[in-house]
Amino acid sequence: MKLCLMMRRNRPLHVTCTGADYRVFGRHKFFQSSPTNCSKTAFEYVETQFKRFVFQSKLSVCSKGCNGMKTSIFAAFVVTASLFVASSADAQISIGIAGPMDGQYTSFGAQMRIGAEQAVADINAAGGVLGEQLVLQIGDDACDPKQAVAVANQMVASGVVFVAGHFCSSSSIPASAVYFEEGIIQISPASINPKLTDERPGGPDGGTYRVSGRDDEQGAAAGAYLSEIFADRKVAFVHDKTDYGKGLAEATKAAFEAGGGTATFFESYNVGERDYSALVSKLQQEDVDALYVGGYHTEAGLMVRQMREQGMDTVLISGDALMTDEFWELTGDAGEGTLMTFSPNPENNPQAADVVRSLKDAGKTTEGYVLYTYAAIQTWAQAVEAAGSTDYQAVRKALNAGEFNTVLGTFAFDAKGDISLPGYVFYQWSDGAYEQIN
Repeated sequence: MKLCLMMRRNRPLHVTCTGADYRVFGRHKFFQSSPTNCSKTAFEYVETQFKRFVFQSKLSVCSKGCNGMKTSIFAAFVVTASLFVASSADAQISIGIAGPMDGQYTSFGAQMRIGAEQAVADINAAGGVLGEQLVLQIGDDACDPKQAVAVANQMVASGVVFVAGHFCSSSSIPASAVYFEEGIIQISPASINPKLTDERPGGPDGGTYRVSGRDDEQGAAAGAYLSEIFADRKVAFVHDKTDYGKGLAEATKAAFEAGGGTATFFESYNVGERDYSALVSKLQQEDVDALYVGGYHTEAGLMVRQMREQGMDTVLISGDALMTDEFWELTGDAGEGTLMTFSPNPENNPQAADVVRSLKDAGKTTEGYVLYTYAAIQTWAQAVEAAGSTDYQAVRKALNAGEFNTVLGTFAFDAKGDISLPGYVFYQWSDGAYEQIN
């Protein structure tokens, strides 16, 4: 019995034996290790690992030997025909979502989870993907870049072939390097910093996409509105220093100034800060009419509440991170009149009607990024069906060439991995709810 086990870069799986009858190709990159004696224990280890990867990664087998293997090829194990190969009827496909499932931004993680679980349930009920059932892995990155990389590596270890994530741009960007290296498709439902796709690992050969808009698009819409509605009035800008918040504030300020406006000031604040008395005092001294906040609902809610406590009527304006009921829970009536930008409400799309009805009948929310996460999984599933495989390169080509019918509408990806859907519109908070305004 002859085995040839490949050794993953910097992470040896176990042992290499000379010769083989079959070669198994997967989506992981391996380096060949040096030959050693092939013990019974080693064989059992190889067999166990082979079974696990067949189940989780849908490996295929072809008849070839070990000689001449290149270190850069996609290969997992080379084994004899006596090894067990799982039947497709028993196989499952593991996919993942990653976002802030705990901590300050958990409301957005909850939105992602609801959308993902509904998408997986609906797809499985319809027969699965390529006739196989989906299994959902959930990763909590807390919107922290280092934790996001750790989560990405956990996704790799669990054998996922696709990740809908992450939420925060500061998480999606570093995680994208891991997914590219390991051959995992990534579609973010929410990360809008242009760098995610403009500088995606692999460039045109990369596997990073998003079904959300971009900072520059959202900033252009917000800045144009500010320059029109607040012409000849004072507008200040603040941001939380994150990739998302800073990028959005900069893009909005640039569009505002291009429209003839002049920023009263442009400053930063710290995530998690709770006392904005110094900012409120400065806004009062400068007699600012509108405050644009590049950041999340927690800090923005505290700002507007503290402004109202000082008797100020300065309008607070922000982006899509205010699309959560937690904003009003934090502000109460102080949030009345707050403005924010987001894409046109996907609930109004005919393609979303059945999904929205199912979620509401189950007492679940459809707010924010629920439907965006659903659409990310829908898109990947349609691409896999078109490709006839979960293979990274095959699915990437299908994503680049296809048109996808989702709860967000019908769209295609451009060369960078961004979508062709309508841009941003304004919403206004009033009496505990938000509505799109003209």
